[in-house]
Amino acid sequence: MHDIRAIRDNAAAFDAALARRGLAPVSGEILALDEARRARIHAAENAQAEQNRASKDVGAAKARGDETGFERLRALVAEKKAEVAAMQAEARDFDTQLTDMLMAIPNLPHDDVPNGTTEADNVELRRWGTPATFDFQPKEHYQIPAVIRGMDFEAAAKLSGARFVVLSGTVARLHRALAQFMLDTHITENGLTETWTPVLVRPEMMQGTGQLPKFGEDSYETTNGWWLIPTAEVTLTNLVHGETVEQASLPRRMVAHTQCFRSEAGSAGRDTAGMLRQHQFEKVEMVSITHPDHSRDELDRMTRCAEGILERLGLPYRTIVLCTGDMGFGARRTHDIEVWLPGQNTYREISSVSVCGDFQARRMNARFRPTTGGKPEFVHTLNGSGLAVGRTLIAVLENGQQADGSVHLPEVLAPWLGGTTLLTPEGRLA
Repeated sequence: MHDIRAIRDNAAAFDAALARRGLAPVSGEILALDEARRARIHAAENAQAEQNRASKDVGAAKARGDETGFERLRALVAEKKAEVAAMQAEARDFDTQLTDMLMAIPNLPHDDVPNGTTEADNVELRRWGTPATFDFQPKEHYQIPAVIRGMDFEAAAKLSGARFVVLSGTVARLHRALAQFMLDTHITENGLTETWTPVLVRPEMMQGTGQLPKFGEDSYETTNGWWLIPTAEVTLTNLVHGETVEQASLPRRMVAHTQCFRSEAGSAGRDTAGMLRQHQFEKVEMVSITHPDHSRDELDRMTRCAEGILERLGLPYRTIVLCTGDMGFGARRTHDIEVWLPGQNTYREISSVSVCGDFQARRMNARFRPTTGGKPEFVHTLNGSGLAVGRTLIAVLENGQQADGSVHLPEVLAPWLGGTTLLTPEGRLA
């Protein structure tokens, strides 16, 4: 959410930043609501003062036996009380309208984010690795002989419908190994704290990180009002919801491996084959809570954490910075990491790392107490995939596939696979 004081101080800069996202100016409407709200609050305070003075005079009139003055003052007290109640109600209504409007406006981009309207305007930062050349036509993950027995979409459709999968045998084990490898790497090498959280949350938690109210259709709500998390960003970030933490405790760097759930409401017809776009999937999610002065550097640090996982797995990737028109709702700057998929002969997103500034913290009322004293300030929040487990499974399978239908597996996974590095054409570890 946005700081109304910053909009009052520089409405033109606010509108200019939104224009970079392709949005029309809104500061005029915001400031009109703000002025109306403040006017009602001021009027209510004046009426309350008049009510208080009249209340004192009521007692004095009664004491001196002035019945006429007593009745007049008592009527004035009742009138002012009704005025105060009415103006307070109007102020609350304007406040609700203002909050709802501020909640629906996306975050403002950092100055170093490239301008643009679509993904075609994103800017590549770097590449790592060279895509392998094959002496055969590489298959997509679900077509590889070693995989077919362990990746069952028909069984999943019987159980749940489209965009689900049942993994079994060595494919399920490989999927689990990838998640464990990511977690252990982030914990032992990247200094993140492993965290286990619920996957059902209250609506105010989804509102805190920006999924609600605007993007409710992208997630699943239960009949009792809980929401299934689309990513552990929701739970990890909201651990500081409503808190004022000590500056010395920052940064807080966390990682969680969870099931995630997305309705994919806006992706009809996209990536319908295979595991690329599922309603239920797993992610290893990173979240950092930082001091405002350090959040931009933390974005680069988190990006390197995610890139390091791909490098350890030997998977070619490229890192891009999203343009203003392609960034997510809550981000100030986003780095997308795209892994090479030979079966599609292209790079596909496997991680998205974003710095949100104080945008989420204002929605959550999450602050820190400066070590030098003074008023508490809003923390800055960041989130990123480290990585999407299913998409990493896809990349490992497609990049490691062999002409005979087997798959060479990254050696770094051997400790979680009984020391083996080969998936045979029959789907066995060897």
